[in-house]
Amino acid sequence: MAVLSTLAVAGPAVSPLAHADNLHDKKHKVHQGVQSAMGDLDESSKALTAATRQLTAAKAKLVDAQTRLAATQGELTAAQVLDAQMQAKLAEAVQQLDQAQAELVAGTAKVVQQRADISRLVASNYQYGDPRLLGLSMVLTAKDPDELASQLGTVDSLMDRESGMYDQLKANEAMLRTQKKKIATMKAAVAEQRKAAAANLVQRQALEQQAAANQAEVAGLVSQRAQAAAQARQIRAHDVRKLQQLKKEEARIKKMILARAKQHHGAGFSGDTGGFLYRPVPGVVTSPYGWRKHPIYGYWGLHDGIDFSAPCGTPMHAGAGGTVISEYYSSVWGNRLFLDVGNVNGKTMTLIYNHISAYKAHTGDQVARGDVVAYAGTTGWSTGCHLHFTVMLDGVAVDPAGYL
Repeated sequence: MAVLSTLAVAGPAVSPLAHADNLHDKKHKVHQGVQSAMGDLDESSKALTAATRQLTAAKAKLVDAQTRLAATQGELTAAQVLDAQMQAKLAEAVQQLDQAQAELVAGTAKVVQQRADISRLVASNYQYGDPRLLGLSMVLTAKDPDELASQLGTVDSLMDRESGMYDQLKANEAMLRTQKKKIATMKAAVAEQRKAAAANLVQRQALEQQAAANQAEVAGLVSQRAQAAAQARQIRAHDVRKLQQLKKEEARIKKMILARAKQHHGAGFSGDTGGFLYRPVPGVVTSPYGWRKHPIYGYWGLHDGIDFSAPCGTPMHAGAGGTVISEYYSSVWGNRLFLDVGNVNGKTMTLIYNHISAYKAHTGDQVARGDVVAYAGTTGWSTGCHLHFTVMLDGVAVDPAGYL
């Protein structure tokens, strides 16, 4: 992958320029192969992002649906309990109403009988005379006091019986009037309870339908989540395999770059490296160098550089003077540029610019510190315009912060 336009190679048959051209061709073929092999990786990574979002959304919808189902089931249970209570209360009220109506029928029959008895008594008095008048007649016709006392006793008994019949009739008629009012009140109460029970039944049936709909929704979301999870797992496995292949290819390319770069360096820089590198972009650091958990794959890995905020099109500057030794597209890192800046305290330093939108410098170009080499973008696995800036010493990523 490393290409040095002025690489000197021992051997009389091959000139340095010819060897550089040959290496450039080899680099180009390797890069074409890498780009082709990683084309599916780019698409699958987008699919993984979509599947992960779908899975997250499905989980959120499932939790929401389960919450609504639990609430509906709680309301349904309460409605069922209330319905049972109302039905029991209604049955008791109907039983009491039936008993009251039966008592009314019996009381009415009794009053009818009493009225008939009194009617017969009135007819008898009309036919045989009023007992009070008979008593007066007996006083006038009695032969002796004993006979008078006996006859008057009979008259008193008849009058007491007649008075008792009238009093009982009045009492029973009053009871009938009270019973009729009671029955009217009970009928109204029963009608109201039936109305309330019917309304509760409608609500219960609606809740049952809602619960069934919620259960169907939950079942659908469970299936959707399972499908999303399976899809995410499949895509993740695909991406991981491609990423492992990519890492192997990157390791080989970096090894080649370092092997060629070492032959081209002089004494290089020696001393304090603080401020050695020119800041690549003016933006703030949004993600530092260090170990962290991958947001999609879930494994712990090294974030091998610094992320700078950089709107698309922001110029990227050479950290130090050197030679552009490689430029290519990676489905992970997008457009990349490798800048060899020579030996720094005895180790070969390579600067890597990632997610580039466009190149200013190209392979083989010599650049000075601060020169524009490319422009910021969001190519590759990127969620927005920025620069992922990597510093390598002898092919090993180090924290760029110590050199800025």
